[in-house]
Amino acid sequence: MEKGVVVYNLPNILTISRIVVIPVIFLSVYIHSTSWSILAGILFIVAAITDYFDGYLARSRNQLSLLGRLLDPIADKLLVVAALLIIVANRMVHEVSFIPVMVILCREVLVSGLREFLANVKVSMPVTRLAKWKTGFQMTSISFILLGDYPPFAIIGEVLLWVAGVLTFITGYEYFQKSLDYVKSLHGKDAKVASKAVAKTEEKVSKATVEKKSPTVKKTATKPVAKKTAVKKAVVKAPVKKTSAKAKKTAVKKAEK
Repeated sequence: MEKGVVVYNLPNILTISRIVVIPVIFLSVYIHSTSWSILAGILFIVAAITDYFDGYLARSRNQLSLLGRLLDPIADKLLVVAALLIIVANRMVHEVSFIPVMVILCREVLVSGLREFLANVKVSMPVTRLAKWKTGFQMTSISFILLGDYPPFAIIGEVLLWVAGVLTFITGYEYFQKSLDYVKSLHGKDAKVASKAVAKTEEKVSKATVEKKSPTVKKTATKPVAKKTAVKKAVVKAPVKKTSAKAKKTAVKKAEK
């Protein structure tokens, strides 16, 4: 099947289901009932599992589509951000654990901005292995926290949330550093091109000034040569005049005799 805007296939339906389940999780938590909290946790776990299967099925069935590529990262971010906001709003974790929540949310915004910038310059930013581990810890921690009516689940979820926060900070810094290195390389290339252009213009200006000055130099150089040749002619003619005077004297003497 060719790549295109295909809506009704299994991978795209799984991707869209992650977006549809968000308000259901929201309502399940706000009912403040044990059974509804369990339902919220189960729904989030199922949605997190579909994050793996939609990509796997799209590749195995050759059902890759532009709509799937568009919605997959959006669905992931919406699911995680909505779940974290629900957890913070209901104070399902200790106030100190708001720190990893803030780190995760800031990292999502940072990476989204970096991906948009690099997409404009046609550079891809592949997902690292550490980022995949971060996603696993993140999804697992949120699932345990949503099942928070049972104390062991709440404690495990909060510990895993801190682990996810640390991994989130590391991967966010790595992505930012790679993007910064790319920007520096582009700036270095632009500086080299600019210096070459300046050198070419200076060379052209110097050539033009030399060509303008060269005719005056030739005219001034011909004048001394002309004077030298005139002096030589005068020197050559001078002995001729002297010899003619002597000849006249000898002629006069002979005439007197």
